[in-house]
Amino acid sequence: MSVTSNDDKTWPAIGYESVPWDAHPATGMPRQDLAMLGRPYRAAVLPQIAKLGLRFSGQVAAEVEEAAAEARVFDAEVGREIATFAAVLLRTESAASSQIEQLSASARKIAEAEVTGAGTPHAEMIVANVRAMRAALELADHLNADAILAMHDTLMRPSEPEIAGRWRDDQVWIGGRARAFGPGTPHDADFVPPVAARVEPAIDDLMAFIARNDLPALAQAAVAHAQFETIHPFPDGNGRVGRALVQAMLRAKGITRSVSIPVSAGLLTDTGGYFRALTAFREGDPEKIVSTVARATLLGVANGRDLVTDLDAVRADWNERLAGIRSDSGARRLADGLLRYPVVSVKEVRDVLSASPRQNVHRHIETLVDRGILKHHQDYKTRNQTWRAPDVLAALDRYAERAGRRRHARN
Repeated sequence: MSVTSNDDKTWPAIGYESVPWDAHPATGMPRQDLAMLGRPYRAAVLPQIAKLGLRFSGQVAAEVEEAAAEARVFDAEVGREIATFAAVLLRTESAASSQIEQLSASARKIAEAEVTGAGTPHAEMIVANVRAMRAALELADHLNADAILAMHDTLMRPSEPEIAGRWRDDQVWIGGRARAFGPGTPHDADFVPPVAARVEPAIDDLMAFIARNDLPALAQAAVAHAQFETIHPFPDGNGRVGRALVQAMLRAKGITRSVSIPVSAGLLTDTGGYFRALTAFREGDPEKIVSTVARATLLGVANGRDLVTDLDAVRADWNERLAGIRSDSGARRLADGLLRYPVVSVKEVRDVLSASPRQNVHRHIETLVDRGILKHHQDYKTRNQTWRAPDVLAALDRYAERAGRRRHARN
C-alpha cells in the first residue's frame, strides 16, 4: 500500500492509501462495476489528533466565545423550566439532525410515533434518534468508545438491528454515481473513509482528544464531530450519532446543564455549507467546521428562544381558556404536560398526573377537549386512541420551518 499525506500544516490533512477492490462479482452487476473488480481505490488515512493543538483566527475565536456564551445563557434561561422544555428541545434537535439526513416528518407524526410506537418510517427513525440523543446526554460523563456504540445501538436497533452498536467491518463511501443495481464501487466516490481495520484505532485516538480539558469546548466539539464523520465508523447512522456526540460533549464540558442546544437546527439552515466545512476539515482546515458549528449554535439558540416564546404564548392562551378551573386541578396540570408531550394516550395522561390505573383521567381529558386544547384521534388500524394539542404542534412545525425545512410533511 502506498500512503500520501500532508504534514506541513498545523492541522494536517488526511492522507490516502491504495486499496484493492476485492468485491465479488454478482448477477446483474453493471459492466462498469465489473470492470473495477481488483482495481485499487483510495481510502483515507487519518492523522492522529489526540495531542494536536487548535489555532484559529481572531474572528473564529470570537465566534466560538460568543456562541459558547449564548449557549450557556440559553441553557440557564430555559433550564429554569426544565420539566417543560428539556423534552421539547431534545425532540426538536433530534428532528433537525434527522432532517439533515433527509428524514422528515411533521411534529404530529413524530409525537404520535413516540406515543404509539408506530408511524411512518421516517417518524419512527426520528423517534429512535430522540432516544439516541437522550442516551448521548445520559452518557456525557462517561464518553468513551462503548458510549458511542451505545448511542448507535439505540439509534439503529429499531430499523437495522444487524448493524446496531457494532463498528463496520467493510468499506463504506460517500457519494458517487447512482446505480440501478447494487451500491456501486468506491472508485468514483466523493469521499472514501478509512478501511475497517483502521476504525477502532481512530476512535480510540478521537476519544483521547475528547477527554482533553485544555481546548475551547465548543471548538473541541466541532473538531471531534468532524473527525468522527471522517472516520465514518458505522455502515449507517454516522451523521446522527456524530451530532448527538456534539450534545454529549457540550454537556460534559459544562456548556449545558439542563437542555440540548439546537445546533442541528442551525446547521439545517445551510446544509451545503456544513458539508463543505467537513470537506475543508479533511483537507487540513479545521476553522471552517468550527466557525460553522459556532454560527449554527447562535442560529439555533435564536430559533430555540422563538420556540420558547411561542410555547409561552400557547400556555397564556390556555390559561384564559381554562378560566374558572382551579389552578391545582388535574386539567390544568395535564395542560402543562402537553407542552412536553403534545400527543398523549391515557398512559401518558396518567404519567403526567401521577395517577393510578384505577383513577378516572378521562374527565380531565374531556375538559381540555371541551376548551379546544385537545383534539381526539382514533387510529382504527392499531386501535390506538390518542389526543393531540394542535397549538403546540403548530409551534413545533413553525420551529422546523425556521430551521430550514424545505417542504411540509403531510399530517
